[in-house]
Amino acid sequence: MYRIWFLMLVTLVSLVAFSAENHPVYGEKLEGFSYPYPSNVYKFTSQQQRLEMSYMDIKPEYPNGETVVLLHGKNFCGATWEATIQVLLDEGYGVIAPDQIGFCRSTKPVGYQFSLSDLADNTYHLLKNAGIEKAIIIGHSMGGMLATRFALMYPDFVEKLILVNPIGLEDWQEKGVPYASIDDLYKGELKKSYDGVKGYQLKYYYDNKWKPEYDKWVEMHYGMYLGAGREKVAYNQAQTSEMIFTQPIAHEFKNLQVPTVLMIGQLDRTAPGAHRASKELAEKLGDYPTLGKEIAAEIPDVELVEFSSLGHSPQVQAPEVFHKALLEHL
Repeated sequence: MYRIWFLMLVTLVSLVAFSAENHPVYGEKLEGFSYPYPSNVYKFTSQQQRLEMSYMDIKPEYPNGETVVLLHGKNFCGATWEATIQVLLDEGYGVIAPDQIGFCRSTKPVGYQFSLSDLADNTYHLLKNAGIEKAIIIGHSMGGMLATRFALMYPDFVEKLILVNPIGLEDWQEKGVPYASIDDLYKGELKKSYDGVKGYQLKYYYDNKWKPEYDKWVEMHYGMYLGAGREKVAYNQAQTSEMIFTQPIAHEFKNLQVPTVLMIGQLDRTAPGAHRASKELAEKLGDYPTLGKEIAAEIPDVELVEFSSLGHSPQVQAPEVFHKALLEHL
């Protein structure tokens, strides 16, 4: 009997080890994950902490004199923009793609008070430090919220604002989605699984149609939950989830003073916290076709671009379609 139990235990341990070995293990700063271009580090002090913000600063072979800043979403990194960076370089644009504090290759601070305004301020000073005086700002998902806040705070810096399926087009708390504390969100982050991350992306980003090239973006995100510092990663992710939920921008689009392009994948139904809402409410949230039109009607100077067959991440799902539209509106 003892031998049987021992063999069962060995088999179980082997299965667990095999499962872990199937996925790359990255550290809290994505150590081991390959970025498409070399990263620079902007060192600064914020909230009495010494922080490091990683960013790619890529110069084109034949510059057209303009710079594009690419702001990543919550489940993304600067590296996720790799195809877009190449397209922009080919057109002569300089590109800066930062990793926000708390994300990807940048510092995972302890006790940091996350806000969209603070992240926008960090980004502004990084750009000034890099010698940029004016730029086209492109933000995707959470990066769309951040880009909007950036444009509201620094309108003179923004030549044009391009929002790609930004979250924050609706105020979830106002609509009745229950609040979740950072502590509860942290517990949920620690339970994250590879299949859970992939399933979420499959449903919301890619209209339930998976391609092998999407795998590395799941591994990039999930790999930080396997390596050293996973608790810091999970806690910062919980903090920024709470930030997104409690700091809506839905009521401020009318205040934008810069030319804006709103790009909406019509199959997107992303709505942070919807799983905490009643079934009846959840079915009404994340209606991007409707939200896109409603928000576009509020922005003073706007062009609305609708991708009929794409989801939350059009630049990854259909890069040819997305980049054609992007270049037309640059």
